[in-house]
Amino acid sequence: MTTLKNDRFLRALLREPVDTTPIWVMRQAGRYLPEYRATRARAGSFMDLCKSPELACEVTLQPLERFALDAAILFSDILTVPDAMGLGLYFEEGEGPRFQQAIRSAADIDRLGVPDPEGELKYVMDAVRVIRRELAGRVPLIGFSGSPWTLATYMVEGGSSKEFAHIKGMLYDEPALLHKLLGVIADSVTQYLNAQIAAGAQAAMIFDTWGGALAPEAYREFSLAYMGRVVDGLTREAEGRRVPVILFTKGGGQWLEEMAATGCDALGLDWTTNIGDARRRVGDRVALQGNLDPAVLYARPERIRDQVAKVLADYGQGSGHVFNLGHGIHQHIDPDHVTALVDAVHELGRPYHA
Repeated sequence: MTTLKNDRFLRALLREPVDTTPIWVMRQAGRYLPEYRATRARAGSFMDLCKSPELACEVTLQPLERFALDAAILFSDILTVPDAMGLGLYFEEGEGPRFQQAIRSAADIDRLGVPDPEGELKYVMDAVRVIRRELAGRVPLIGFSGSPWTLATYMVEGGSSKEFAHIKGMLYDEPALLHKLLGVIADSVTQYLNAQIAAGAQAAMIFDTWGGALAPEAYREFSLAYMGRVVDGLTREAEGRRVPVILFTKGGGQWLEEMAATGCDALGLDWTTNIGDARRRVGDRVALQGNLDPAVLYARPERIRDQVAKVLADYGQGSGHVFNLGHGIHQHIDPDHVTALVDAVHELGRPYHA
């Protein structure tokens, strides 16, 4: 077992004392970095990049070479699970992810199996192992998955969607069919995340990108319930310490109390919820992660610093805050602005932990 040189991210998730507020950035390994674009070009395609453990490790570590981040996150994609179910993931230029087969019937669901994390998804586990080795205890490694509902939206729609016509049609017209699909996905996500933890991931995050597209009752029944099922099934201790679990529903600010009741350790917040209000609502039940508007990074460094100060002040004194953006970093951000962000969080965060 490698001793962590910097564990403030894990400590903050467990609301333990830290010297300053830790920070990592969603999509921190990505297109805003010229070195990422070079590696992506060398890989040949996005999926070839994801499926090469060595290249996935390379791009995972690239932001850590530039910025004093407090965590690394596995470079992968949320759609690796449905791809491993045999749906044929591919990427259309300008249109995003697509599947060769969409799930529209009971027969389609019956053909789905729970993929073997050390079989069809072994390339992800190999990437986790390589990244942990190369990190050598520098910072913790975050593993992740899409939520069952979010994965189901892509699987039923056949790709990205703005209206969610097919899956919402299934939700309201054939709810039992959708529950059957979500059950298979939840089992797959649970096994997938547990395999990442066994391979060396030290925290796990569930990305519910499309939960905020649901009406309140539908969110509880078709998104939150299945995230809770995944949380219940996760390995929560490895290498002698707790493995924290973070839930993030984009647009989910109205459901924070219910999300906290799942037994997760932390909630991710987008920028539409004030983090101080969120803290008052959930109390000391969970840590909070977030939640600077990613567009702030288009501003000058001094303006970035001002906005960092506001988020830190809104959260207030004490541990339990992991600074992050409220969603993924935009591809046209100047990397120097990320340096300004990270440095401001570490400097301005210290007085809140005195």
